[in-house]
Amino acid sequence: MGKGMRAGRKPSAGKAGNMQKQLAQVQAMQARMQQAQETIEAQEIETSAGGGAVSVKVNGKKELLKIELKPEVVDPDDIEMLQDLIIAAVNEAMRQVDEISESEMGKATGGINIPGLF
Repeated sequence: MGKGMRAGRKPSAGKAGNMQKQLAQVQAMQARMQQAQETIEAQEIETSAGGGAVSVKVNGKKELLKIELKPEVVDPDDIEMLQDLIIAAVNEAMRQVDEISESEMGKATGGINIPGLF
């Protein structure tokens, strides 16, 4: 063994270069993730329920932007159905935002799954 080396250890030559390369890769991935987040947040998703009786629009930040109701769906004797249609439309829009987020972040990270990221 060489002077100053312990069994099972490799020489440290080149570690600094590898660390710099890894740091550059991480920084590049962070930049791609930031761009993907901006792309996601700029999205607007419109979905409907009840054959188009209720339409909603949300953005990539999962903010509800608009609810549109067709007059024929507004029945004062059946408020529960209207509430259910609104919930269904909003939930579908949020599901679509999640799909877009997973897709965009997957592109940004090169398919690496980072737990808790989406």
